[in-house]
Amino acid sequence: MKVEIYSDIACPWCYVGKRRFEQALGQFEGKDGVEVVYRPYQLVPDAPEQARPHREWLAERYGPQSLAMDARITEVGRSVGIDYDFDAALEVNTLRAHRLLHLAETEYGPAVQAALKERLLKAHFSEGVNVGDPDALADLAAETGIDRDRAAAYLAGREGEDETLAALAEARAIGVTAVPTFVFEGKWAVQGGQEAETFLQVLRQVEAETAQRITPLAPAADTCEDGSCAV
Repeated sequence: MKVEIYSDIACPWCYVGKRRFEQALGQFEGKDGVEVVYRPYQLVPDAPEQARPHREWLAERYGPQSLAMDARITEVGRSVGIDYDFDAALEVNTLRAHRLLHLAETEYGPAVQAALKERLLKAHFSEGVNVGDPDALADLAAETGIDRDRAAAYLAGREGEDETLAALAEARAIGVTAVPTFVFEGKWAVQGGQEAETFLQVLRQVEAETAQRITPLAPAADTCEDGSCAV
């Protein structure tokens, strides 16, 4: 079974959804036969190239409610072992990080890509790392088994950019408008950071090759859409 997860590094619900899906996968009887691949999506495609403090950036976009947005996701994050630090977090364009994830998948495989995705999310949300900085990205890549020199050279140019932009366009073309979105076997989609129990039910349902549409089974919840996250 192939599961394609559309998400953004700058999406807090994508981090929660990743953890909940992994909890479900750990309980799934057929987990050894599941391949997970991460696909790119940018909540804010025109986000600045120069990193800015998260609190400042979010307050400009959403005003006083931005504090409530951060408070809610922080509480939810604790339930799945995520330590959000929005005081330290930096907002920056994520295209370069998505390019690096493309490199990880194509040259190292899905397992390394998944490890890099986790490392990028932790760096961004918990450690205040600028995930738009090529040197920082090369360091993170090296931590997950990617050759640092290869990553640095890749990021220094525009290698993988066309492929990543094409993948971003494809996400829009197939109707992905909010993240995380989980696509099973290229046929069924589940949107949002669902509870682990829901993901487990979906995995079992897909394994049984049911023809039932999955989206009504798991209605959209706890997503981020074009720069906005559910509060």
